[in-house]
Amino acid sequence: MRAPSPFPPVTPAGHLWRTALVLALSAMAWSALAGWQWSHARWWFYTDLGIGAAALGLTFFRRRFPVSVGAVTAAANTVSATAGGPATLALMSISTRRRWAEIVPVAALSVAAGTVVERFGPGSAADWRGTLAIVIAVVGVTVGWGLYIGSRRELLATLRDRAERAESEQELRAARARETERTRIAREMHDVLAHRISLLTLHAGALAYRTDLDSDQVRRNAELIQQTAQSALTELRDVLGVLRDPGGADAPELPQPDAADLPALIAETRAAGVHIDYTDRCADAALPVATGRTVYRIVQEGLTNARKHAADTRVTVTLTGAPGDGLELTIANPLRVGAVPPRARPGGGFGLVGAAERVALAGGTLSHRITPDDRFEVRAWLPWPT
Repeated sequence: MRAPSPFPPVTPAGHLWRTALVLALSAMAWSALAGWQWSHARWWFYTDLGIGAAALGLTFFRRRFPVSVGAVTAAANTVSATAGGPATLALMSISTRRRWAEIVPVAALSVAAGTVVERFGPGSAADWRGTLAIVIAVVGVTVGWGLYIGSRRELLATLRDRAERAESEQELRAARARETERTRIAREMHDVLAHRISLLTLHAGALAYRTDLDSDQVRRNAELIQQTAQSALTELRDVLGVLRDPGGADAPELPQPDAADLPALIAETRAAGVHIDYTDRCADAALPVATGRTVYRIVQEGLTNARKHAADTRVTVTLTGAPGDGLELTIANPLRVGAVPPRARPGGGFGLVGAAERVALAGGTLSHRITPDDRFEVRAWLPWPT
């Protein structure tokens, strides 16, 4: 069964012009009969008016009881010419619902009522076939116009629903894009600040606990702290600049570090006092930019974790692989005696979660574990196309 067409609310102006149209149709149908009724059966004159007025009142309930109102007004049209207008409006209202199980019986009753009036009423035509053809034509035009109105209403309702759904989906996509951008910026801020602040902590700790440093060593450590803080502020300004950039998503991103910047990162970390064994067995081949950026962030996170949890151990960073085989990155350091793994520390492990997300987006895998010889190891594999 076809779903009912949505009925738009009828304004007072809509009620007014519908009532005027019904009165005009009733006047046209009654004009040929009113004079005869007044001269020969005045009781019928007033009865016709009364039945027509009642039928007009019923049309205001046609949306709540469409079939009942249509059938009653059509039946009333057999004895009242003024009920023809309300019957036409009720039939058209039923037709807008586009339910043939409702349209056909009421239309047939309307044809029968119109035929009775024209065939047996005063001044009726002798050829009842011509009368029947005229009545069928009028009823057919009424039903057809009602079907058109119902179809148009349904089309407008469908277009309105699609527009509202598209607007909701657009808002959802915008919210999802904002959430993705926030996550990306938060990840960049974590990668940048965690690395720099860990260096600051290391240098400041040296000044706090080393009482045997001379003035030159203190000055050098203070200069390192100043340089690291300035670098952190610069990188933080670059990341936050994305939030203030009016260019939006179409604006080009600022240059980000990649695999070519790994030697500088290793040197900077060594200058902070961390012992690192760095081996790059794929230096002769150029990594893709996106892959190199992911490698840089993973190494940065691994060195940050080593400074946090095992500052006095030796960190091993190894890069192996070749185009077509993939790139394998290993970062490992011995556990300090009594140390708690990063994943088990309160608030820890978020950097590894961000690194895992980066690797997953690049199509690779990342894992971390405690090896049998008590070493904390981070191992990542990234695709390296030929």
